[in-house]
Amino acid sequence: MPNLYGNIVDNLAAGLVGGAGVVPGESYSRDSAMFEQGARHAFADAVGRNIANPTAVLLSGCNMLKHIHLDYHAKVIEDAVHRVIKSAKVRTKDLGGHSTTNDFTHAIIDQLHNN
Repeated sequence: MPNLYGNIVDNLAAGLVGGAGVVPGESYSRDSAMFEQGARHAFADAVGRNIANPTAVLLSGCNMLKHIHLDYHAKVIEDAVHRVIKSAKVRTKDLGGHSTTNDFTHAIIDQLHNN
């Protein structure tokens, strides 16, 4: 359990900024990099119910794009995600709304098309 305290801090910090659904994560070794949600046990009850917040996964994907030097593409997606969250028109349950995963994802896609 060499990363036990890191996981505890990650989970506590996620709660301060909106919850596990909004925090991206990344882990590195000498030979590889892994990109995933930053907090463990991120709303497992949401599986298959179309209610999960896709922000953490999308932002993790942006971190991966930056890692492979596709910074422009990462920024376009990050900006779209941030605009959707800031507008507060489409919010998943964890952000105090009633929108579905699909609603949130389509709002981000709309932002990408409008950019």
